[in-house]
Amino acid sequence: MLGNLDNEIIFKKAFTDKFVLRCLVKDLFGVDFEAETVETEKRFRPKISYIDFKYDIFAQSKDERVIVEIQKVDYDYNFDRFLLYHNMAIAELQRTSKEYKASKVVYTIAVFTNKYVATERNGDLVERDILFHHSNLFDLEGKEFDVFGHKLICLNHQYIKNNTPQGYRDWLQLVKESIKNPENPNINMDNQGVRKVAELIDYEELSPEELTENKNKNAAESAKIAYEQFAKEQGKLEEKIGIAKNSIMAGLSNEVIMQITGLSAEEIENLRNKN
Repeated sequence: MLGNLDNEIIFKKAFTDKFVLRCLVKDLFGVDFEAETVETEKRFRPKISYIDFKYDIFAQSKDERVIVEIQKVDYDYNFDRFLLYHNMAIAELQRTSKEYKASKVVYTIAVFTNKYVATERNGDLVERDILFHHSNLFDLEGKEFDVFGHKLICLNHQYIKNNTPQGYRDWLQLVKESIKNPENPNINMDNQGVRKVAELIDYEELSPEELTENKNKNAAESAKIAYEQFAKEQGKLEEKIGIAKNSIMAGLSNEVIMQITGLSAEEIENLRNKN
């Protein structure tokens, strides 16, 4: 049984592993990455912008050429913030460099555990399993020139498609199965990075603290679902009551109002008495 990757502690246990990072970056970006340092809750001091942002996971390569940031996202109140995080890491490179030129390449990975609520400028909902942002230069024919190299990728298991490339699918499926089907996950164990994550977050390998955190997260999620259902039902009831009140004022009979709203005769009579 797997721990849930939408749990912060378990997510960080999986993706702070240097072997896992190497496999993940290779599959997503086609780049060989050997992490020298891996930090969590990374902040830049002094701050770069007015926003005191932090990176869930922040890793730098041994040859000091590549920085990898990973963000776990279980909500999306401002989709643009991931571009800000990405750009601020580039700005930090330029601020700490002796020259203006940033000598390192920044790769940012945003792993969404819920559906996007982001929309395009025309209002259309974004529903894709993989979204890219590249900062390179292109000519009028679309030819890319690898001048800057910085890349941002957003992954969302909610939108896996039949034609999703295998390397991306393996990681999307891992996140999905750890959340939706942790007891019998259908994941690609031939992928060495995925297999390593499965070993790291196996229930038998979790510490008492990690197990407690996982249970607390599941309990909180169940409570959230129950509350949302209650709020939904409460909203429906209030809507029915509003219709019934208007119907009473219009002079309709209890029998007609019962048919319209589904309220009982007693409930409707109580509303009449209150009026």
